[in-house]
Amino acid sequence: MIKMLTKRQKEVLQAIVRQYTTTGQPVGSKALVDHLAKKVSSATIRNEMAVLEHEGLVTKEHSSSGRVPSKLGYRYYVDHLLDPLSVTKNDLIVIQNSLGTEYQKIDEIVSHSADLLSNLTSYTAFTLKPEQKDARLSGFRLVPLGNQKVIAILVTDTGDVESQSFTLPRGIDTEAMEAVIRLINDQLTGLTLPEVVKRLVTDIPLQVTRHLHQPEGFLNIFDSVASRAAHERFFVGGRLNLLGFANQQNPAAVQELYALLDHGNNLQAILDPDDEHDISVRIGNEIADNQVLDDYSLITAKYQVDQYGEGIIAVLGPTRMPYARTIGLVDTFRRELAKRLLDHYRRYYDS
Repeated sequence: MIKMLTKRQKEVLQAIVRQYTTTGQPVGSKALVDHLAKKVSSATIRNEMAVLEHEGLVTKEHSSSGRVPSKLGYRYYVDHLLDPLSVTKNDLIVIQNSLGTEYQKIDEIVSHSADLLSNLTSYTAFTLKPEQKDARLSGFRLVPLGNQKVIAILVTDTGDVESQSFTLPRGIDTEAMEAVIRLINDQLTGLTLPEVVKRLVTDIPLQVTRHLHQPEGFLNIFDSVASRAAHERFFVGGRLNLLGFANQQNPAAVQELYALLDHGNNLQAILDPDDEHDISVRIGNEIADNQVLDDYSLITAKYQVDQYGEGIIAVLGPTRMPYARTIGLVDTFRRELAKRLLDHYRRYYDS
């Protein structure tokens, strides 16, 4: 339990965090003399730094007299001392112009957003498109590629197109397959994707057996495409940015970190905010029960697209990140992305 800090101790901690996240160098008392609202001596500042160190909010690096924030110090700063910076006019113009590009699909907007947010922050960014719970099936078809290979294409009423290539089981009758596709479209068009997935394990298999003696192969294909369209989709931008602040002396840790980004289930568990705030900041082991993320901070933000659902954007960077600027960027970005997606949905439905 941290004791109640005085106003000056809070100012000293705030100044240490700001200085260290800007320079990356331990902060000494002399460097803080000109950064406090009220003029005090460096000896007084050293005394306050000693108190902060005793409380576990800052630590001393080696024999240097300078201090660096601890994870507890960052946590206190984010919770009590941080004022998010408004984005610059130039940043806002970059965001608006980049999101103003014409896109054909929601996935294109959300995927590009991950790259754009990564470029703005210089960290690794994640975007999750709005939930597809209310999206409805508009149509399904198979396009033959030869040698038993097909592309399965599923279209929703929100304009999203999900496609995957498959190899058909040998011996499937082409005419019977066409009959099953007509059955799927007749029975399932207009249903929400979760309803479609549910029907695939209730009455649809029995109906398909009227046309195919062994329907498992086809049903597996359709179920795979429908399930993928129904579930959350993550996009990652700036993977290589991790190398800028990862521990290069530990290749195994870097490899483990990259493996984490390649598994959707792991990402979903990490990115899903567990609180009611629109923007959350998790530091070190607050992110996951995984030491590989111990030196990282994750800023996660929700964005609302009216009745079309809720999405998520996030930025993963070092604990030594400029929190005020990064949170300001994330907040502005989520608002502009929500506007852009809403425009896309409205144009699709009005066309």
